[in-house]
Amino acid sequence: MKFDTPAGRNPIDQGKVIGKPTDRIDGPLKVTGTAPYAFEQNAVAPGHAYGVIVGSSVAKGRITRIDSADAERLPGVIAVVTYENAGKLGKAKAHTATMLAGPDVEHYDQAVAIVVAETFEQARDAAKRVRVDYDRAKGRYDLAAAQADAPIAKGDKMKTARGDFAAAFKAAPVTLDATYTTPDQSHTMMEPHATIAAWNGDALTLWTSNQMIAWAVRDMSETLLIPKEKIRVVSPYVGGGFGGKLWVRSDAVMAALAARAAKRPVKVALARPQVMNNTTHRPATIQRIRLGAEKNGKITAIAHQTWSGDLPGGGPETAANQTQLLYAGAHRLTETHLAVLDLPEANAMRAPGEAPGMMALEVAMDEMAEKLGMDPVRFRVINDTMVDPEQPERKFSDRNLVRCLEEGARRFGWERRNATPGQVREGRWLVGMGMAAAFRNNMNMKSAARVGVDRKGVVTVATDMTDIGTGSYTIIAQTAAEMLGVPLDKVVVLLGDSRFPVSAGSGGQWGGNSSTAGVYAACMDLRRRIAQKLGFNSDDVTFADGKVTSGNRSVDLAKAAGDEGISGEDAMEYGSLEKDYAQATFGAHFVEVGVDAHTGEIRVRRMSGVYDAGRILNPKSARSQVIGGMTMGIGAALMEDAVVDQRFGYFVNHDLAEYHVPVHLDVPHQEVVFLDTLDDKTSPMKAKGVGELGLCGAGAAVANAVYNACGVRIRDYPLTLDKVLKGLATA
Repeated sequence: MKFDTPAGRNPIDQGKVIGKPTDRIDGPLKVTGTAPYAFEQNAVAPGHAYGVIVGSSVAKGRITRIDSADAERLPGVIAVVTYENAGKLGKAKAHTATMLAGPDVEHYDQAVAIVVAETFEQARDAAKRVRVDYDRAKGRYDLAAAQADAPIAKGDKMKTARGDFAAAFKAAPVTLDATYTTPDQSHTMMEPHATIAAWNGDALTLWTSNQMIAWAVRDMSETLLIPKEKIRVVSPYVGGGFGGKLWVRSDAVMAALAARAAKRPVKVALARPQVMNNTTHRPATIQRIRLGAEKNGKITAIAHQTWSGDLPGGGPETAANQTQLLYAGAHRLTETHLAVLDLPEANAMRAPGEAPGMMALEVAMDEMAEKLGMDPVRFRVINDTMVDPEQPERKFSDRNLVRCLEEGARRFGWERRNATPGQVREGRWLVGMGMAAAFRNNMNMKSAARVGVDRKGVVTVATDMTDIGTGSYTIIAQTAAEMLGVPLDKVVVLLGDSRFPVSAGSGGQWGGNSSTAGVYAACMDLRRRIAQKLGFNSDDVTFADGKVTSGNRSVDLAKAAGDEGISGEDAMEYGSLEKDYAQATFGAHFVEVGVDAHTGEIRVRRMSGVYDAGRILNPKSARSQVIGGMTMGIGAALMEDAVVDQRFGYFVNHDLAEYHVPVHLDVPHQEVVFLDTLDDKTSPMKAKGVGELGLCGAGAAVANAVYNACGVRIRDYPLTLDKVLKGLATA
């Protein structure tokens, strides 16, 4: 099915199941511990061995010798695999770093060997006995030092310009020129990367933790140099990903190599330090923002230059993305620079681009509002735009940012805010309010599904879509139930298997809308087949209450399916609507914090957000996604910092004891409000992504609240005690 014209009225608009706050259908399995995650798939590969990966102890250099003799002599050891005996390997196009180092080493903790043994303890012990000698090379680990020589990154929209920014900025009555920095960050999902690999002749099966099944098949094919048809990837339950599992990592590749060498299934899980240094991370950024405005608050000049780093051949953190679309201004400039750094691979982390970009832009907007003597909400409202500022002929498909800002301010009690910093005190606590806009691009991906009905009227949906804790099982079941007129308990959903039709997968905030649109397409195909089988006019048929009706004739869905059942399969593909219209999601964050006047401790007291993301398919799981993003914003603002040891090129705080993320006591009451909107240009679902929107701007709202509370403006994230105390002494 091709989606190339705005959606008219369709079966989803009935709203009998879609749009209702629905409990997760996979919830009971997860809370009882019976949902099998990758490392727990014991029954699928009986007699499996265990593999432990040996990581490089240098960040850049060359392996000169590997001595595994001591390891191989230990009890229980089956095999040791290195680049010397792994056989010929390729490098997946999607990978910046190779998954098995040798002889060159590209980053710290890059896999250099895997030890296979009968038990995990034996494998772990033997891994410590593998001796690897290196010829260490000088590496580049400091983004600030590399900034001056970092060129514009390759790719679309890495540099954009409209009008004459330099002249407009120089002529503006009120200007701001400020630089902001965000640190390296780790995904730190609950479930580490893990894989069980098993060969059957020349065919490989991986039970793994991965967000994008078809990408995993592709990447393994390109790495192992075997046909995609010989690879099966299974990932029905994923314990979080945040982008860290978009592409296969060394656990999958090394498990496959180990299983081939051991001639039996092998189970591999990365330890938390390996997740931090062996896999991917969000790279640090340096961002310079310049704003010029008239005294009435209208922006006349806006520029956003950003720098980040990655391994050779990698890509940038596109932190200027939102600045190309969010606010009006005739004269504009954005630049995205990319430095070469020899740190572990930088790549997508939840809301890549906008998440760190909004942490800078939305603080700059607050600083500019203060210079203008204008309320920050009002400043944003008067610079709203209904067209793409860089391509004014391109309208937004639907945009309700002003409604989010004004409704959010009203609900939060923004009118009670004292605009002068440091004026509200409760005992030792300085209390302040802050806000920020939320913005995230909306993207659609081709997605397919197969839907069948059996003789009992049970509907089964199969698609390789994944559920990474986002509620995919439930919204897909809701879609099928709505389309075929059956209750939710009559729907079975099968996900995460490369034998199923290829879906959008989970990433980029595209998963929910795209995957349900694919199910919609398959259901439309099935409805047509059923109507034809019954001799009904497929344009004049309804599916409701377990029956198929046309005119005065009605047939039970189970009877229509017959003894052999009936199925349909299709994909949703997209035309030019994404190019014709700017598609995005919007929101407004409001935060109240307390800052201890003596210690500089920051406590977030309450958070509120109003969001515009088209039809909300399941308000219950969508709220869960948004408060998760808001919580991640607290972490980004106040504590998350993967600290680089610039002597050796690795993240030194590589565990959950020292890489700090918010815990329950850090998270206050969070209010989430969704606008009742539909976007008919995104898909027949009239929905948009929402999983990453709650993060975009949340950290800036916290930072702005801290400034309002105590008068300390910190442009270097995270806002740790030392920075607050230093500012308090000055303030």
